[in-house]
Amino acid sequence: MSAIRDALRDLPEAVFADLLESDDEYILVVDLPGATAETTDVKFEGGRLSIEGRREKSTPNGFRYVREDRSLFLDADLPLPPDADGDAASAALDRGVLEVTLPKRTTGDTRQIPIGDDADEAGA
Repeated sequence: MSAIRDALRDLPEAVFADLLESDDEYILVVDLPGATAETTDVKFEGGRLSIEGRREKSTPNGFRYVREDRSLFLDADLPLPPDADGDAASAALDRGVLEVTLPKRTTGDTRQIPIGDDADEAGA
């Protein structure tokens, strides 16, 4: 799980994110103030979670920006823990807080490899 923790540390300082873990799932919480479900895209592909979020903001008539520190766009590509099941993931965005739930695989990607007996093969 250290890869996703490291990736979260590499997000811009203005992006706040938490990663929670239980026995059954992970929950990734990312603050995206001003973003909506229509301006946010979350994808799972190849063991990675991609988050693109865009904030809609406007200036009142007669005003211009003197200083602008609030980012308008987030583009994050995060590696998932090996036991996270991205195919069963779900996401919700409420008041600018994105919550991605990633269940853990119960069986994992392991499979038993049968071991042949050399003595059986030699006598055959």
